[in-house]
Amino acid sequence: MNKTGKILALGLIGALSLFAAGCGGSDSKQAATKDTKKEIKIGVTAGPHAEVMEEVAKEAKKQGINIKVVEFNDFVQPDKALSEGDLDLNSYQHQPYLDNMVKKQGMKLTSIGKTILMPMAVYSHKYKNLKDVPEGAQVTIPNDPSNGGRALLLIQQAGLIKLKNGTDVNASVADITENPKNLKFVELDAAQISRSLDDTDVACVNTNYAIPAGLNPQKDAVLVESKDSPYACVLAVRQGDENNETYKKILAIYQSAPIKKFIEDKYKGSILPAF
Repeated sequence: MNKTGKILALGLIGALSLFAAGCGGSDSKQAATKDTKKEIKIGVTAGPHAEVMEEVAKEAKKQGINIKVVEFNDFVQPDKALSEGDLDLNSYQHQPYLDNMVKKQGMKLTSIGKTILMPMAVYSHKYKNLKDVPEGAQVTIPNDPSNGGRALLLIQQAGLIKLKNGTDVNASVADITENPKNLKFVELDAAQISRSLDDTDVACVNTNYAIPAGLNPQKDAVLVESKDSPYACVLAVRQGDENNETYKKILAIYQSAPIKKFIEDKYKGSILPAF
């Protein structure tokens, strides 16, 4: 190959190298763009939390945020999965429950905002008014600390008992200081209580378990938790992620007018927007 041919060959190699580098730069840019739009995994429990989050995912997609909704069938795994990094956020628990998990389990999780209120309610197949509940009546409440305390506060709201600290969300049966009707408290797994209505006098049921059992707190309950309840559900993240811009956008979408309308139209007051 003569000198001119060598120069042309080197020039062609250089051009090809620049072209390849240019392609590499384009791929890197695409990869970076893809990374900013990575799949965001949000843990929920089956039922209303999953249904609302699917609507949030639809709205988020319009803004370029890809959400994968991951369903769980218990109240422990979504926090465990978030804590271990298998999820980016979760949406299923109320604030006192989250506080309890942080305090008792040492999980470094925190709330970034409110989602929905699933009001606990008191149901009875025997009495239409709690004033008619007789002495020694059986009252069924959840056996986990946060929901058990929530039920006791509701029974106190009805005027049937008094607690040592009338506002303590961690109240237990041992904290009852006045029980004029000598009510008998039976503690069951929260998921089982809606099935016990025929076997008890009064039962405190979480709305996420009431709805599948065909119960509407606004129509079927003898007493419903007030709207200013401290038990609003929250969107949770790992501590340190509170200012993640994508997560803040997801919260804003959740608290937007379209999602509020979806909640109001679908649940007819049995579940309320908490924002």
